[in-house]
Amino acid sequence: MKQIWIIVFGLVLATLGLMLWIQRLFNPAPETIVASSLKSLQEQNRLNAFAARFVTVVTSRRGQFGLSAEKTLIMPAMVRYEVDLSKLTTNDVIRDACGYLRVSLPQPEVAGPEFDVTGIREYGSGAILMALTDTEKLLDEANRKKAKADVLSQASAEPMLKLARDATRKAIAANVGLPLKAAGSDLMVEVSFAGEKPTRFCAT
Repeated sequence: MKQIWIIVFGLVLATLGLMLWIQRLFNPAPETIVASSLKSLQEQNRLNAFAARFVTVVTSRRGQFGLSAEKTLIMPAMVRYEVDLSKLTTNDVIRDACGYLRVSLPQPEVAGPEFDVTGIREYGSGAILMALTDTEKLLDEANRKKAKADVLSQASAEPMLKLARDATRKAIAANVGLPLKAAGSDLMVEVSFAGEKPTRFCAT
């Protein structure tokens, strides 16, 4: 009889141990959730959640020997908006007392532009001056510099940056939120960017 009680007691302990292990597996501690979320984000390195296409139209002119020449360049370009997730620290992924996992991201960075050479259109005048000198080469160089600056200016406008932030916000919320739900966590994900005020406040 004593041996039976020992066996039963052992089975109870084993069952309790299994239940605790399952609970830790499917309901990880808050600290584990935060650390896992941070590591997962950092491993993605640079997130590209948004891209936009622009068209630039620039003109350059030069004069020499009493002659003049000009060239107009029309060129489409693609720009990506990237967030460097490798910069995140433990201060950027925080679980608050109101059930939110708050993720603070660096502002999106403009990457590019990448010009579509197949879509380039050029118009010009002053063939004589371009034939006699290196004016055409200088005009092309000036137009390329102007085109790059113009595309970056368009891409850095606040409406475009807002679109990039919104797309990145949704991507991160899904990226972090889905694993949390799969793990049985009811934490909600709140994503903000450096310099932004949180949309929800938690009184601790």
